[in-house]
Amino acid sequence: MNRRPAAWLLLAIVVASQIAGLLAFAGVREVRLIAGTEVILQTAPIDPRSLMQGDYAILDYAIAELPDDLADLPTGSIVYIRLAESDTGVWQSTAHFTGPHPDDGRTYIRGEVNAQGRLDFGIGTYFVPEGTGHIIENAVDVKVVVSLDRAGRAAIKRVLVDGDEFAP
Repeated sequence: MNRRPAAWLLLAIVVASQIAGLLAFAGVREVRLIAGTEVILQTAPIDPRSLMQGDYAILDYAIAELPDDLADLPTGSIVYIRLAESDTGVWQSTAHFTGPHPDDGRTYIRGEVNAQGRLDFGIGTYFVPEGTGHIIENAVDVKVVVSLDRAGRAAIKRVLVDGDEFAP
């Protein structure tokens, strides 16, 4: 009995499933970027460098601090922040919720409590071309334009450095 065609079929199935997984991962992110609600968040950047990954900026968001009544939440807890646009165009937190996503048609961002007791939104790292990280680090004002899906998951669309789009 010849098992060679079965091996090729198995290999083709494995390769096809890996490609499908990558396309699904990229597709979910693209849908979030295209169809999501666009908000602008204030940040305070830090500019580290990784030998393996290159230059990147760590972005610490002003809304990442937990209010006093939620400061004792354990690491890994999910918190939803209701956002509202301010007069300056930057979105601010107006309320915090734990538990299921409040589905009331308002704009929310989903965060997870990290080991430092702050919220991590999954958008804390922004990779930049080598040698350009200092531009963000030395900026006076850094804002991030973020796209939020209906569940509050965020994806970075672009970074604004001192009022201009970051394009080194």
